Amino acid sequence: MYYLHEPPYLLLVMGLLVGITCGAAFEATLKQKVQEWSKNRSSRSLAQMQGLPLFIPFLGISVGICVFLAAGLEIFSFPTFLAYTISLPLTLFIGWLVWYQLGKLLGQLERGGSKAIDLDAWE
Repeated sequence: MYYLHEPPYLLLVMGLLVGITCGAAFEATLKQKVQEWSKNRSSRSLAQMQGLPLFIPFLGISVGICVFLAAGLEIFSFPTFLAYTISLPLTLFIGWLVWYQLGKLLGQLERGGSKAIDLDAWE
């Protein structure tokens, strides 16, 4: 007889919870860094503030989302190895794109203030 293991619903929920929790920590850390920079206007640029205190929650988001994606694939009967083979490079690539875009956005914020990133302005 064939043995089909139980789908990893717990991993799916845990990956989602880790991603959301680390996302909240990332948001709080980013807000704190930007407020600290705007008060001091130090010589240190905003783009250089992407250090370890900001990277650790971002890494947690990435790990949580990777587990979430892999568990989602496993629910559709993908083998575990194949599910992580698909979700790991996808998560790494998208994580790198988001981190790169964050650096560009912080640089733009530094150069032009909050009006530089106003997406609603058509001027």
